[in-house]
Amino acid sequence: MTFIRRFDHVGITVADLDAVTAFFVSLGLEADRKMAVEGEFLDTVIGMTGARTEIVMLRAPGGGTTLELSSFTRPDHLPGSSAAPANELGLRNVAFEVHDLHAAVGQAAADGYGLVGGIGEYEGVWRMAYVRGPEGIIVSLAERIEK
Repeated sequence: MTFIRRFDHVGITVADLDAVTAFFVSLGLEADRKMAVEGEFLDTVIGMTGARTEIVMLRAPGGGTTLELSSFTRPDHLPGSSAAPANELGLRNVAFEVHDLHAAVGQAAADGYGLVGGIGEYEGVWRMAYVRGPEGIIVSLAERIEK
């Protein structure tokens, strides 16, 4: 028996919700309105009392799995490692297929975000790069190489 019906979303907790949202929107994701969540439901699910968070859901233009950005106003967020290397344990990157890798990397650079390494090609099928976005979030951008 399988319990999973579909892949719904990935959640990332951030300090500056507006800046991180703007970064992902500049790459082409579409943002829903910002909303606050608090009360018994949130306290129960996260195992904290008196919690309050603001969230924004982002989605690719074609739909599919969403990205949830969450910023806690209560309790204060705990700092993470903004310079974590790719081999540090834990959720390390969020990946998107793009139409034009060089343009996407250029947009990120124009916004002040650089590559973790370089642009690589995998077996003539994919061109890919890791960009370190706001708060150290690593975003994997991949372009299918057309033959």
